[in-house]
Amino acid sequence: MSKLIICTDGASKGNPGPAGIGVVISTDDGSILREIAEHIGNQTNNVAEYVALIKGLNCARELGGTELDIYVDSELMAKQLSGDYKVRSQNLQQLHGEALRLIHSFPRVRVFHVRREHNARADKLASQAAAKAVTPTPKRDTS
Repeated sequence: MSKLIICTDGASKGNPGPAGIGVVISTDDGSILREIAEHIGNQTNNVAEYVALIKGLNCARELGGTELDIYVDSELMAKQLSGDYKVRSQNLQQLHGEALRLIHSFPRVRVFHVRREHNARADKLASQAAAKAVTPTPKRDTS
C-alpha cells in the first residue's frame, strides 16, 4: 500500500461535552479500507479533531501507507499543522506535537482543509460516535 486518502473529523456535543471521532481511510481509487468511529468521553471539538487525526495517522501506518493526503474540516487544526497559527491551548499542544511527530514519520503527507460537506462520511461517523450511536462498517482485510 502506498498512497492513502484519510478523512478525519471530531465532534463534541456541548464543547466540551460528549465527543467522538470519525476516520475514513481509502485508496487513491476510492476503495474504503477502514472506517473508525469512537466515543472519546467529554472533550472539546478541537481535542476531538486532533484525536481523529492521530488515529488516522496510526491506522495509515498499520496499513502500510507512505504517501498520505489528509482532508480535515477544521481550519484551526489545518492552519496549526501548517504553522500559520500558533497552538495557544495547553490542551492542544501535546496533541499537536504528537500529530506533527507522526506526520513527519511519513515520506509525504499533505493536509487539506475542506468544507464539512466534502468530509461528510467522517463527519457522520464523528457525530454518531459523540452520540454513542455508532454503526461503522467492519474493517476490511487489505491483504
